[in-house]
Amino acid sequence: MFAVQIVIEEKLRSILIGLKIICARSSTDRALVFGTSGWGFDSLRAHKIKFHMKLQPINNSNIPEYVTHVTSTLENAGFEAFLVGGCVRDLMIGREVKDWDITTNATPEEIIPLFEKTIYENKFGTVGVCIPTVTHETNTEVEQETIEDVTHVTIPTEIKAEYHIMEVTPYRTEAKYSDNRHPDEVKFSRDISEDLQRRDFTINAMAYNIDKGQVIDLYKGQQDLTDSVIRAVGAPSLRFQEDGLRMLRAVRFASQLGFMIDSDTMTGAVDNSHLLKNISGERIRDEFMKIIESPRSVEGVGLLQKLGLLKYIVPELEEGIGCDQGGAHIYDVFTHCLGALGHATDKGYSTDIRLAALFHDIGKPRTKRKGIKKPTFYGHEVVGARMTKVIMERLKFPKDTIEFVSNMVRRHMFFSDTEQITLSAVRRVIQNVGPEHIWELMEIRECDRVGMKKAEAPYRLRKYHAMIEECLRDPISVGQLVVDGNIMKNELGIAPGRRMGWILHSLLEEVLEDPAKNTREYLDIRVRELNDMTDETLKELADKAKELKDELENEEIGELRKKHNV
Repeated sequence: MFAVQIVIEEKLRSILIGLKIICARSSTDRALVFGTSGWGFDSLRAHKIKFHMKLQPINNSNIPEYVTHVTSTLENAGFEAFLVGGCVRDLMIGREVKDWDITTNATPEEIIPLFEKTIYENKFGTVGVCIPTVTHETNTEVEQETIEDVTHVTIPTEIKAEYHIMEVTPYRTEAKYSDNRHPDEVKFSRDISEDLQRRDFTINAMAYNIDKGQVIDLYKGQQDLTDSVIRAVGAPSLRFQEDGLRMLRAVRFASQLGFMIDSDTMTGAVDNSHLLKNISGERIRDEFMKIIESPRSVEGVGLLQKLGLLKYIVPELEEGIGCDQGGAHIYDVFTHCLGALGHATDKGYSTDIRLAALFHDIGKPRTKRKGIKKPTFYGHEVVGARMTKVIMERLKFPKDTIEFVSNMVRRHMFFSDTEQITLSAVRRVIQNVGPEHIWELMEIRECDRVGMKKAEAPYRLRKYHAMIEECLRDPISVGQLVVDGNIMKNELGIAPGRRMGWILHSLLEEVLEDPAKNTREYLDIRVRELNDMTDETLKELADKAKELKDELENEEIGELRKKHNV
C-alpha cells in the first residue's frame, strides 16, 4: 500500500488536541468532530488540512491479462482503448482494483463482432465482454453470441465456463438530466476529452492507455490524488444536478480513501442536497452501506449530516442532535451513536453490527421524559427497533438483514449486573437472540459502552461473558449417554423409577472416565448388571457418580472464569 504523510497546521493541531482528537486516536474519539459541538461546515473549509500522497507509476504487470486482451483486441482492430475511472485512480495509489472499465472510440456495433461472447444492455452503450476464466472443454470454439440482458446471463452448458465481464463503453456525451438520475439522451463520440468531461470527480476522470503507458488527465486528477482531495469535474452543481447520487459518492470516496472534499464541491452538495429526494432507496442504500463499511465511517456519517444529506437518508438520526442524556452519558444521542459506530469500525465488526451500533439508541429522542435527576428513556429499545425496521425497509434492505439489525436494537438493553443476575436471566437473553447471535449482541453492548467513553471490557462485562459461556457449554448429564429411559424401559426391561435414575448416573460416571464405553454394546450389558445390584449398592454408585459430575463441572466453570479474568 501507499505511504501517507500528514501535515497539519499548528493552529489546527491545537484545536484537535483541545478536543482530545489526535489523528492516531480511534474513530470513537473522532466522532466528536462531527458531533453537535464539533466542526461545522464553515470550520471544515476554514481549517485547511493537507494530506500529501505519493503516487505510484502505473505498473502494467498489475493489470490482469483478461483486461489487456480486451484493450489489445480493440487496438488491433484500429480503435482506441483506455482504462478509465476508478481503476486508473486505484492503480496510481496502490489500491486494489475491484472493477476494470474500458472506454473506446468504437461504437457497440463495432465492439460486438470483435469478441466471441458479449452482453449488450443497449441503454448507455456499454458492452459486457465475456472472457472465460476456466474452460472444461478441449474445443472452446463457439459461435458469436450477444445477450441483451445484463442481469440475466445464460452460459451454454457445453462450455461450462466462468467469465470475467469487462465493461467496454464508447466515448459518449450526455444531454440534460431531467430526473437528476439518468441522461435524457446519450450520444457516442470519437473524442475521449468529451467523455472525460462528463465524469463526476477529477480523480475518476483520468484515462490510461496500457500499450503506450499514456495517462490522459485533463482535470488535474493526479494533483488532487497527491493532495488527497475530492473535487468535482467542472461546476459541482452541474455534476450533482446530473445525478444527485454523486453527492453521496463524494462522501463515500472521502470515507474510503481518507480524503478531504474540496470546499466548492461541498458547497455544491449543500446547495443541491434536496436532489437526493429523486434517488431510489436502493441506490442510496448501496452508497450508504459503502460509507458504513469504510474505515472512516464516523467521518462519513458526520459529513452526510454537515452537508445536509443525512436528512434525506436517515433523518431519524438527526433527532438525536442536541438530545442530552444525562447521567453517565457525556454526549448527546447523535454523537453517542457515532461513537458506537466508530468502535464497531475500529474493531472490524460486520456491517450488520455497525448498523445496529449506529441505530441502537435511535429511539431515545422520541421516548425522552423528564426525570427527577436525569431524563428517562423507558422503552427506547422497543421504539428504536420499530424505527430501525421502517428505516431499513425504506432503504430496501434484505428482509433477513432488517430482522437481525432491528432485533439487535430491540435486545441491546439487557440487564448485565453480574452481582444481581442469575444464569437463568442470562439464558433468557441468549434465547431472545439465539445462541448463534449472542456474541454479536455482546459486541453491540461493547460499542454502546465505548460510545459513552467507558472501558471496552470492564470486570462486569467480562464476568457476563463467562456466564454466557457457562450457559452455552454442553452440560455434563445423562443425556450424553447413548441409552436413555425409553431404551431402558422398552428394550432392556427396566421399570421407571429411582433405580433407573441411579443406573443412568452410574453409567455416566463410567463414560466420563472412559468415553469409549459409551456404546450400546457395552451399556446394554452394564444396565443389566447394575439392575441386579441391591438398592443400597446401586444408590452408593449413583451418589459417587454425582460427586464426580459436580467436580468436573466446577473445573470447567473455573477454566471459563479464568479465561475471562474473573
